[in-house]
Amino acid sequence: MNQPADASPTLPATETITLGGGCFWCTEAVYLDVEGVLAVQSGYCNGPLPHPTYEQVCSGRTGHAEVVRVSFDPSRVSLRELLQVFFVVHDPTTLNRQGNDAGTQYRSGIYWNDPSQLEVIEAVLDEARALWPDPVVTEVRSEQNYWPAEAYHQRYFEQHPEQGYCAWVVAPKVAKFRHTFARLRRHG
Repeated sequence: MNQPADASPTLPATETITLGGGCFWCTEAVYLDVEGVLAVQSGYCNGPLPHPTYEQVCSGRTGHAEVVRVSFDPSRVSLRELLQVFFVVHDPTTLNRQGNDAGTQYRSGIYWNDPSQLEVIEAVLDEARALWPDPVVTEVRSEQNYWPAEAYHQRYFEQHPEQGYCAWVVAPKVAKFRHTFARLRRHG
């Protein structure tokens, strides 16, 4: 059956959330495996320098966090579920650090794109505070000054699974997600 010329195909509703959970290679690899996630992009946000490079961000002087911008279909995966994954696959109690990665660029952060997300963010943050024995230091702010990371950072784990950092740091986080959240894992 042909659609009238003025009819548009129905597209799924899309939401976006930006998350800083340490090295973006780790966080990106996890969210690429989540059913209902439409796109994941590694990048930098919430520092004043426009268009920062990886080297500038790694210096710790730009104020940016390494983040992933996650676009998702809320009819298939909820913001609540994405944030629950976030609080399992990284340690939100270590200030400016994830494992051996240290510096303000590795801080734990949730950067919202729509103020309507704040109610869910605060509820899941309260749940996380109840689960972790140490204080949760995750910052919650609106996303500011986002800039995509260089092309070679995108889908890094997928392209370099045998690289040392990927094998020893990223792979265990992906495995933890798959074990803990099997129901959210992408099919096929």
